[in-house]
Formats: sequence, structure tokens, C-alpha cells
Amino acid sequence: MLKPARRVSLTAGPVLGTFLSLICAASAHGDPTQFPRPAELEPDVQFWERVYSKVSTQGGLLHDDRHLEIVYEELKFPPGLSSKERSALVQTVRAHYDRVLRHLGAGSREDLSDDERRVLALFPNNVADAALTDAADHIRFQLGQSDRFREGLVRSGTWEKHVEDTLRREGLPGELSALPHVESSFNPRAYSKVGAAGLWQFMRGTGKRWLRVDGTIDERLDPYKSTLAAAQFLNINYSILGTWPLALTAWNHGVGGMRRAKEELGTDDITTIVRTYQGRTFGFASRNFYVSFLAALEVDRNVDRFFGPVERLPHDESRTVRLPALIPAQALERALGTDRETLQALNLALLDPVWSGRRPVPRGFELRVPVGVDPGRLLARLGQAAKEETASERSVTVGRSDTLDRIATQYGLRSRELADYNHVSARDVRPGSVLRIPALPSTTESIAAPADVQPASSIDLAAATASAQGTTAQESALSVFHVVLSGETVSGIARANGLKATDVMRLNGLARPDLVRQGQKLRLRPDEGGVPVMPRLASDRSPADVAPGVGVSRVEDLPLRAVRESSPDPADYAVTRDAVYMQAAETLGHLSRWSGVSQDRLRTLNGLKRGESVVLGRRLKIELAGVDAGGFEARRAAYHRELEAAYFERHRIKGMERIRFQTGETLWTLAHRLTVPVWLLRQYNPDLDFAAVRVGVEVNVPQIEAVNTVGTDAVVKEVTP
Repeated sequence: MLKPARRVSLTAGPVLGTFLSLICAASAHGDPTQFPRPAELEPDVQFWERVYSKVSTQGGLLHDDRHLEIVYEELKFPPGLSSKERSALVQTVRAHYDRVLRHLGAGSREDLSDDERRVLALFPNNVADAALTDAADHIRFQLGQSDRFREGLVRSGTWEKHVEDTLRREGLPGELSALPHVESSFNPRAYSKVGAAGLWQFMRGTGKRWLRVDGTIDERLDPYKSTLAAAQFLNINYSILGTWPLALTAWNHGVGGMRRAKEELGTDDITTIVRTYQGRTFGFASRNFYVSFLAALEVDRNVDRFFGPVERLPHDESRTVRLPALIPAQALERALGTDRETLQALNLALLDPVWSGRRPVPRGFELRVPVGVDPGRLLARLGQAAKEETASERSVTVGRSDTLDRIATQYGLRSRELADYNHVSARDVRPGSVLRIPALPSTTESIAAPADVQPASSIDLAAATASAQGTTAQESALSVFHVVLSGETVSGIARANGLKATDVMRLNGLARPDLVRQGQKLRLRPDEGGVPVMPRLASDRSPADVAPGVGVSRVEDLPLRAVRESSPDPADYAVTRDAVYMQAAETLGHLSRWSGVSQDRLRTLNGLKRGESVVLGRRLKIELAGVDAGGFEARRAAYHRELEAAYFERHRIKGMERIRFQTGETLWTLAHRLTVPVWLLRQYNPDLDFAAVRVGVEVNVPQIEAVNTVGTDAVVKEVTP
């Protein structure tokens, strides 16, 4: 491995570098046993500290993407440059260093220019010509982040105490509260162009495991609920992987990917994995996620040393009340006597259809209200508002992602009731049409008493959240995917989303419109519209990756935003040495369809008799016909994603517990007793051999809530004992 002799622009030399490494390691407030800062990774940590605290978004670093201590130049963009002009400038400078390195790699050592001598000095004295030529292919540009990080420090005052308290209640280290600096700069309104949202940048599919995410409410934007979901996600990552460096890297790369790295290298040492693992998708972002977290933690815990005095916003003191009925935003404003902006800033999870008046705030929603609101008066006002709203008919304008089923469910009606009331059928419901909603019976449900939460006044909170820029909530509500419900057709789904049936068929590779089934996940927008289908990783070196100008704070401009969904599923769906491991919810028929090989041939390959069942976790030989390994894996993974999507339309995870196997119990009887699908139980215990489990063995069990499907007003029922 290439070992640079000096650290230009980062330290003054190897002796001073070692001394500074020791100081930095000692100054970190984190537990070194849980969050180790290996000496071998110290240059990488210092690189990200520089990015976060020294270089603003008005410039960046041209560097080697493998050896971050090699920094060729710090660029500073002239004022007023457009994004295109910035990209062109980066491309020009990168091309210059490409020529320099290739010239040096050709063996030239005489009559060097000052720039060539400076670049050569970045490498060891005995560097090989081939290493210099190779380095030309590893020049990368990193946009600075110091101004954004400082803004994030200010914003973090509103949420950081709540984040730390939640982590502590879940038994997790408080140091993890620095993770939102890497993910979103503590911007709860942050969106990425691939669909990640909120403080923790949950992708839609992952978020729906723990949170409500639909056209009315997106709890990924709720700093309180999303933080609890993040803690549960991190907890399961850690329980599977066993170390925090790997659990954090899995946040970006996926727990399945990190298990594969451990198995291939035979170690859980983060340095070994970062330096040597060659996984197909283990790119720059994944390799640098843990060291960037260490840098963010260091800066967050030593703000004065990096930025001088920074005044953080006071933490939030808002309270919550549970709404007794469907209540429009206008009625809430009147009842509270507050403006919409303040109410919206406190309730980021409510999407544009609520604020535009197309949908009411659902019954049971935990509404956040400004500090100082009198609970008694509010209860009376909300009760009166609920009575007024249930006493008369209302109307709703059908949105782009709406269907008759969704609107009916939103108002606690059956689809047939709503259709009959409006004298329409499901196929008549199109974007822009207006449906009349019958008067609802008044409710006698009482409002839950307001619950105290972390102490910023509503004015401070509104100012903090309003200052954050990014994609609007309306944009987030546009559906990227649709899960097929019973009785739905391709043409009906297309009409409800303003598309042609042929568009839906083309986007999903359907040969015929009847090739859909209940629970199937259909894509409604193409890749360029934001669908997370293998987009470019942060390591791609296209000059188009240079961020836009000042004021643009989209998350994709952050250094290490995961640009694909890090699936919580730890299962290995890969074809390795012409074999696969049988996973839960799979049959030989599935393997046959995905591989293009008959079941009889698969039985012959594996010595299976007709009718013989295949044990979960068994290694099976496989052949491929008409598809390569990548295509097989894609089909297999898509099946499991669809299975999960259908399940999490109606269920959510509220936590995890440890239980012991009882006498005579098997994986199947345990799953039945707990009302948990076998595939989900398997995901929480990927390393447990269920075929040889003994009495008393402890297993991780997800605690499941069944979402009430008669009205999507966040009513849930616990189904685990």
C-alpha cells in the first residue's frame, strides 16, 4: 500500500503528525473502546476535520481518494460563479494534476516545475513511477463544509438534548448524537434528491419500518419520532455486527454489506475493512463514513477549538396534544390563536395536503403546540373545533398520488361508501377532481393530556427551522412507489397518479398490464425523478458533483450522504461460487424463476428428492440461464423488498426485546407465537442457526404494531405479547 512520506497541508511532518494524533485521540470525549480512533486512520479523520471546520462551500480540496493526507490543492471559487462554471473550474484543475502525475509517472525527474516538485514531495522518496501514474486515476474533489457545519452547530441546540436523551433511554452511547451532523447538518427539513429525509436521512422504505410515511404525514421529518427510529435502527445494527465502527458504517453501506465484509476478511477490525475490503458497492462514501463521524464528533465536542464561540439555539420546549378528531389546519390555527408558520414549524411531519386544506390533520395525531399554551383552554377549543368539523359535509381535491382507497381510509370510510356518496367508481377518481366527504359522527374520545418534552420557545424554533433551506414538503409527497392493493389494476393506478398505463408498465418492465399482484411495489417515477436505483456514489469523480452556490443546502451536497438505501435487511442474496444460501420466504420455485433454470434441474444439482423441503440457511448450488449473477441478485432482492414493503404498509416496529426459546419450540412456532413473520425474525437474528437452536437460547425479537387499516390516523394495535 502506498505510504506518503509527508502530509502536506495537514501536518508539518511525521513526528509532529504523530504528536498531534495522540493529542487528538486524547481530546475526544468518546469512549475509545466503543469508538476507537486508530492511528492508521488518523490522517483520514484529520482530513474530515479540515473539511468540516476549515474549508467552506465556497471552495474545496483536490485530493487522492485513497490516501486523504495527499491534498494537491485547496480551491477557492471566485464570487458569483454558477454551478456549471464551478464544475468547469474543478475539471480544469483536476486535468492539470492528472497531467502532472502522468508526467512524473513517465519517469521524469529533471527540470521539474515548482508545481511538479511540490506534487512529487507529497509521495515517499522511493515512490514507483507506476504508483504516480495510478494516482492520476484517483484524483477527487471534496466540497468544503465549514459554513454548513457551523450552521448545523447552531441548529443542533434545538434538538441535540432530545437526541442524547433518546439514545440514553435506548441504552446507546451519547456520542451517536453527532451523527446528524454528517447526515443532515441537523436540518429536520433536509431532503436528498434520492428521497432521504429529515435529521437522520431515512429513505422511505427504511423509514416505514418504524414511522408513518404517506401522503399526509411523513414522520421522517419529525425530529422526535425519527430519532427514536434511528436509535432502534442503530441498536439492531450493533446487535448484529458487535462493534460501533461497523454499526455506523452499516448506516451508510447496509448491515448485510458489513456482514459480508466481516466474513470475507475474517475480522471486525475497522481499519482492515476500510483499507482492504473490495466489495462491489463499498466505495468512497462507505469507506469514509466512520472516520467522518469521528471528525464530526471531535468538532461537535470541541467547538471553541475549531470555530471559536458558537451560540447554539435553545432546545425545544413544545408540548404535544392528541387530536380528538379530524381537524383542518385552519381550525387548529383558530383554536390555538397562532399563525400557520409557527404551527407548521412545530409539526414538520404534516405535509402540504394538510397545510393547503386538501386533508385534515388525522384523528389521534400528536400535535406539537407552542410553550405556554394553556392545556385546559386548548382542550375545550379543540373539542369545539372537532364538533364543528364533524357536523357538516366537506370536500377534498384529489392529489396526484391519491386513490379512492387512500382518501376513504384517510376519512375513516370504506371505499364503496365514498364512491356511492359521490356516484363515482374508482376509475373516475383522477388528480384534480373533487370528492364530497360526508359529515362524520362526533367523537367522544378525550384528548390526552399534554406531555412535557425537552425545553426553545416557539419563536426560536420557527426561526431555526425556517432558516433551513431545501426541498418542500409538497415535493416529498409525490409518490415514487405505489404498493398494489387488493383489486387495483395498472390502468387504475396509472390514472390515479396522472400517468398512462404504458408508462407504469415501462417503468416496471411489465410485459402485460395484468402482471401485477397485491403487495407488489410499482415504480411511478423514473430514475431522473429521484428514484434510488443505483445512483452515483459520492466517490464518482464527475465535475457535475460540485455543489451549487451559496444558500443551496440540499443534502446531496453534503460530503458523505448515502445515495442509496442502506437496507436493514442483513440477509446475503449474493451468488457466491455458483451457490446461494436459502433465505426466509423463499422456495425452490422462486430460485427457479429468478435463475431461469427448472426446479427439476435445481433438485438434481443439490441431490433433492421431489417434495423434499429446503431448510432455511442451506447452501444450494445454482445455475443461471438468460441472466447473470447481478440480474439474479436484483430479482431476488426486489422480491424481498416488495415483501417487506407490503408488510410495513400495515405494521410498524416499535422496539426490540430479548426472549428465550422454550421447550419444544422451533423458529416457526416462535414466529407464530409472537405473530412475527419468519423473514423478519430471521433478519433480527441472521447468525443464529435456527435448525439447531437449544432451549434457553436468547433471540432478538422485534415488537410489532399493527396499523389500523380502517382510517390511517395513526391508530395502532400492539400484537406482540
